[in-house]
Amino acid sequence: MATMMMMMKPIGFQFSDLKKLRNPYPNSPLIRRSHEPNHGLLQMSQDLDRSLVHEFNPSIPIQEALTPPSSWYTCASFLSLELNQVFFKGWQAVGCTHQIQEANSFFTGRLGNVEYVVCRDENGELRAFHNVCRHHASLLAYGSGKGSCFVCPYHGWTYGLDGRLLKATRITGIKNFNVKEFGLVPVRVAIWGPFILLNLERKGFDQQNCDDNVGMEWLGSTSEILSTNGVDTSLSYLRRREYTIECNWKVWFLNSISHLMVVIMSLSHIKILHQVLSSTPIPPPYAPYYLNLRLPYLHFVYGPWMDTNLVLPLGPRRCKVIFDYFLDASLKDDEAFVAKSLEDSEQVQMEDIMLCESVQRGLESPAYDNGRYAPMVEKAMHHFHSLLHQHLIK
Repeated sequence: MATMMMMMKPIGFQFSDLKKLRNPYPNSPLIRRSHEPNHGLLQMSQDLDRSLVHEFNPSIPIQEALTPPSSWYTCASFLSLELNQVFFKGWQAVGCTHQIQEANSFFTGRLGNVEYVVCRDENGELRAFHNVCRHHASLLAYGSGKGSCFVCPYHGWTYGLDGRLLKATRITGIKNFNVKEFGLVPVRVAIWGPFILLNLERKGFDQQNCDDNVGMEWLGSTSEILSTNGVDTSLSYLRRREYTIECNWKVWFLNSISHLMVVIMSLSHIKILHQVLSSTPIPPPYAPYYLNLRLPYLHFVYGPWMDTNLVLPLGPRRCKVIFDYFLDASLKDDEAFVAKSLEDSEQVQMEDIMLCESVQRGLESPAYDNGRYAPMVEKAMHHFHSLLHQHLIK
């Protein structure tokens, strides 16, 4: 028996509209589009996003509050709002200085629909650009490595590590072409301690002076605490581990802070000065234990260790978590200690991945919409939701 499939085009609906509906990042500030959006569809989507945001009320005390609705964890348009209001604003950590210690080294990454490359030019100057060829939009670089230039794999346009267009192929007969206008699009980049930060907001800047006050802008008063305790200078980078997890980025984020109690809170950050459920005392001089939260980044400092968790959304139901491990320099060569510590960490991550993927499947169920907070141990979770709400309504 033959099966025939028919596609019928509804009256008044354009296939171009379908393409726009599928775009998960319609409001990205980083791409100039050649087609105007369908304002009716865009307004409907924005109205829906606003209504979802206001389904959580941060002014209700934690003892009486409901958690945000499950749609915060499953809706593609809500993720688009988060990207525009959280990830595309302010400084975001994207890597560590060890990744580009030498001249001509680079690494690439992706945040939402933003492809970027961070590099050091031949003079050792730190730079960052959108990782997109200005000819026909191919990605230029992949992964990490070293090289004196970026050569587009599509048609061979070549760029220096300072972003200048060095070679443009296939342009015989072209008119009104100014090579100086077709260099790579720069991104604000800075270094604080061992961290490399990007700022994706589109505004004029002096890339040579991005480090000024970046610690306060990124971490607020926590930067002073970290600096005072030597975190930005005394710890040695050890290694990186990456995990792709089938859950919304917030599910992982909240799991990471679920066993901690907030004792100091500031406008943009959570600082946690002790662990509630830890059975292992933290020896001096490393006490106290603390965590800093800067959406979407976590610092865990415990004993001689610090690990950072960068949580990147890959969609409403998937994320990538990047762990970078740092250790007191005096212990870096203790192979048995390092191996056992990383083994224990890996076991925790495997357990957490299973739990987070289970929670995501539950959030998809029609049986669940809102939950409740455990007031004595989930202050961090409530504060996180309130902080996110604050960012989303700006």
